Parts: sequence; C-alpha cells; structure tokens
Amino acid sequence: MAAGTPAMTRVVVADDQAVVRAGIAAILDAEPDLTVVGQAADGPAALTLIAAEAPDVAVLDIRMPGADGLAVTAQVAARFPATRVVILTTFGLDEYVYGALRAGAAGFLLKDSDADRVVDAVRVVAAGEALLDPGVTGRLIDRFAAGPGPLDAGRLARLTPRETEVLGQVARGLSNAEIAAVLAISPATVKDHVAVLLAKLGVRDRVQATIAAYETGLIRPGSVAPPPHGGVGRP
Repeated sequence: MAAGTPAMTRVVVADDQAVVRAGIAAILDAEPDLTVVGQAADGPAALTLIAAEAPDVAVLDIRMPGADGLAVTAQVAARFPATRVVILTTFGLDEYVYGALRAGAAGFLLKDSDADRVVDAVRVVAAGEALLDPGVTGRLIDRFAAGPGPLDAGRLARLTPRETEVLGQVARGLSNAEIAAVLAISPATVKDHVAVLLAKLGVRDRVQATIAAYETGLIRPGSVAPPPHGGVGRP
C-alpha cells in the first residue's frame, strides 16, 4: 500500500435473500475505502467465510438458515474478536436487539436504513466504535422499562466515582467530547476513563457498557434525556 493511502476496510455480507445481499454488497463495494471480500447465504457459510477471510466487519442478517445472526455473532465474538459485527435486519423486535447486543454485535441497523447510514455504520464499527439505529436505542430502553431482571449493582463497586459518572454519560449516548464538556474534563481523560471502565465491567464496547448501566440500575428508563445524535457510540 502506498504511503498516505487509507487502509481498506474488508467486509463480509451474509443474508439469505440474494437480492438484498447483492444490494448491500454493491453499496459497500462502491465506496473507495470499503471492499466486500465475500458473501454468504446462511450462518454456517458466513462463519466459514469469516474464518477464511478475517474481515474487519461482518454485516449479518439475523434470520438465516443453519445458524441465525445471533449465533453467528456469538461465534465471531468468541473465535474472531478482530471482526466486528453489524446486524442488519427487518426485525426490530426487542428480543433481537437485546440478543444481538449481548452476543457481541457492535452495530444494529434496520433494513429500511438509507445507503449512507449503512456505509457509515460499517466505517464506525470498523474504527472500533459502536452504533445503534435511533429506533433501536428506543427499543433497548423499552426492553428495560419492561423489567431487566435482577439488577447486578455490585458491578458498579468496581468503578471509581468518576468512572461511574462517565458510564452514566456513555449510557446517554454522549460522545467523548460531549462527556468532557458535561464533566469539565478533557476528551483524552474521558477516553482513558472509558477504556478502564470497559475493562472493569468486562465488556467490549460502549454498547455493552450501556447495557451494563441499565442492568446495574445506574440508569433507569426515562431517567435521562435522549442522546443528541440518537445513537450510541460516537467517539
């Protein structure tokens, strides 16, 4: 690669609908910094392809033959942690949203998202961040409004008071710069706090940190204003 040339993000697309799969691949492949290295029509084929190609990002449908997107996501998180997963589906049901995020997905978009948002999601996730469709954020909150199950407040004891404050702002969907402004600290300090609290909570990214904030009772549905950009995970 020539000096100064941006790194190419390698992507795998898996969807059991051929037309949808080809359309997503064409959208991504048309971008100068993205290349689709393979397509799969079912879960087992997706895992085989990911093992062979080691893509930066896998865009997975949830409902696929053989193994659904949730099962594939969990396998990718366990076996191929360098590959980040974006779930793209027509099904915005709460159990799918929550299941995909708990399985290790870094992004979740509905199939009615426009092409630019799909491209942006792949880039954001490839950069090590996380992104939720604005409608999905609401569904995630609604899931906890219905009852998150037993709260694990003990996990918060691992965090310092400042780290707990930062986690609360992460759960609101604020970027590092926005958190810095709210807490009157530098963005670099926020970045450090986020890295430490992710490690202490045993989660891989800001999306799972948001889930932890609800599970521990730090954040309750309706207790915070919606994030200014409608999603989770911008730096």
